[in-house]
Amino acid sequence: MADLTRYPIARRWPAQHPDQLQLYSFPTPNGVKVSIALEEMGLPYEVHAVNIMQNETWGPEFLALNPNGKIPAILDPNGPDGAPLALFESGAILLYLGEKTGQLLPRDAARRYETIQWVFFQMAAVGPMFGQVGFFYKFAGKDIADKRPLDRYVAESKRLLGVLETRLDSRPWIMGDDFTIADISLLGWVRGLVGFYGAGDLVDYGALQQVPAWLERCLARPAVQRGLDIPKRP
Repeated sequence: MADLTRYPIARRWPAQHPDQLQLYSFPTPNGVKVSIALEEMGLPYEVHAVNIMQNETWGPEFLALNPNGKIPAILDPNGPDGAPLALFESGAILLYLGEKTGQLLPRDAARRYETIQWVFFQMAAVGPMFGQVGFFYKFAGKDIADKRPLDRYVAESKRLLGVLETRLDSRPWIMGDDFTIADISLLGWVRGLVGFYGAGDLVDYGALQQVPAWLERCLARPAVQRGLDIPKRP
């Protein structure tokens, strides 16, 4: 059994099951990517709630694993070649879990890279843009008199939703018949944009057909429903 106590994060959030993958997270659009993937894959894991509302990611223990101070992060006692692996960045974690389990990531090389490109699309565009809409529309940014930043992020978010709308035409999932980590990477952000941020009308979500239907299919999956609530909010 791997000794995880040499990792500062495991001393701050002790493992009750050190033989299982350790997940350090909070139920944000990025955080639930990993919990949903783990639930879909059926991989045993232990979850630790890292309360971002209390700045717990900026403590020395968490920063020792992720110097960027963001959730989610994992510590897998059974990493490559049997050695423990500490990993941060939700997209990298999704790729790792897909390769580790052989699930939700196509084995065919061409389809594998096509799946990865959509994960990168979420990481590089959808997450940052939707997050900025949330900041400028729902949170502190709403008090800024200059509305040009919000207008810019709303326009770009509409464009990105259009990209997804086109991609999902005649496809149940991003990769066609197969639910993959590409869907997992995107669903929390789309759900958050129209739900938690309340920006559906702002981005003309009601004018879309394919994206809302896809999101409903995602949310109908039992593993997705479980993952969206892991870890529970304080």
